[in-house]
Amino acid sequence: MGPRSVAFVTGAGRGIGRGIALELARGGFDIVGNDLAYDPECKDAGLAEVEALVEALGGAFLPAPGDIADLDAHPQLLETAMDRFGKVDVLVNNAGIAPKERLDVLNTTPESFDRVHSVNARGTFFLAQCFARHMVGRVKLEPEARPVIVFISSISAYVSSLNRAEYCMSKAAVHQAARVFAHRLAGDGIVVFEVQPGLIETDMTAGVKEKYDALIREGLVPRNRWGRPEDVGRAVRALASGDFGYSTGMVVDVSGGMHIQRL
Repeated sequence: MGPRSVAFVTGAGRGIGRGIALELARGGFDIVGNDLAYDPECKDAGLAEVEALVEALGGAFLPAPGDIADLDAHPQLLETAMDRFGKVDVLVNNAGIAPKERLDVLNTTPESFDRVHSVNARGTFFLAQCFARHMVGRVKLEPEARPVIVFISSISAYVSSLNRAEYCMSKAAVHQAARVFAHRLAGDGIVVFEVQPGLIETDMTAGVKEKYDALIREGLVPRNRWGRPEDVGRAVRALASGDFGYSTGMVVDVSGGMHIQRL
């Protein structure tokens, strides 16, 4: 067996990022997990909990705390991974935030807009740029390398939510970022994918769970249930495996069929 592949996952301490990190570990990846903070004493939550679970699955885990909204921190995040593993095979651009308060589009504030976009759009774009530059250089030295970048957007990239316009716009930006990076990097041997989750049961959606429980019962989701972080994780694991090496710019729906237009 050759050396294990290494995946860098942003927002890995909870929710969808946690599910992605664990599914990649099950698939044989070592994980560099990024989140805002790392408390090694907190074994029941955050990066320390994910670290223990990844190691129990037989993988190595390296915490890489930092805020992706801080563009100056991006080179250090990459260097942290390189110092430990010497490479990054897969970047999963997952980290994202929701508005602190859901407000009607006519009341959306510049402060909330800038906060959401600083992470979801701006931070995501420039982190991808930082890692992509490294990957391009690596492929030149190692033509057999097959790097992958996966952007986690949302059905909110195309579904309107009147009380969180800034979030929808940020995810539409992630959708376009995935397209332009796929276009730019295709000739460099780097494939880029986008995963669009739907209603995923996490702490981010806990505040609206009762509302969407009722809507799911009424048929909002063709699969008739909430999505789970591991549903997204399994999709990312498949894309990261290298089995889609001739595909790039592909969008994978993980919404239980919410993308299907219905009469």
